[in-house]
Amino acid sequence: MSGAGTTGPFAAAHFILYVADQERARRFHAAALGIEPRLHVPGMTEFALGHGAVLGLMPAANIAALLGPPLPDPLAAAGLPRAELYLLIEQPAECHARALAAGARELSPLAARSWGHEAAYSLDPDGHVLAFARALR
Repeated sequence: MSGAGTTGPFAAAHFILYVADQERARRFHAAALGIEPRLHVPGMTEFALGHGAVLGLMPAANIAALLGPPLPDPLAAAGLPRAELYLLIEQPAECHARALAAGARELSPLAARSWGHEAAYSLDPDGHVLAFARALR
C-alpha cells in the first residue's frame, strides 16, 4: 500500500460529532480547545487538532437526512454519551478547566490513570465525553 509507514497510510483523520446546534457546539469547542475552527460553514465546523487529525461538528439533522428511514434519528439519543474525544495535550488541566467554564459537566477530575496517562473527563453539551490527557513521566 502506497504511503504506508510509521504514520500510517492515511493523510488525515476526521472525527465527526453530531450536534444539536452547530453554532453552540462551535462556541463550546473553540472555548474548550482554545483554538478557532479552520472551517465554519452551514453544515460543518472543523478544528485542526494536529498530526492530520480534524474534529468536525455536523448538525444531527444533516446526518439524519443522509441516513434516512428506517434508521433512528440521531437526535433521539441527544445527551446520551455516544462518543469520546480523547486528546493528548501538554496542559490537560487548562483544557479541562476551559471546557467546564464553557458549559461541560465534569465526569472525573484530572488524575493518574492505570494506562500511564493523567486524564480529566467531562461531558460536552451534546453528550460527548471529552478527555484531556498527557503521558505520565
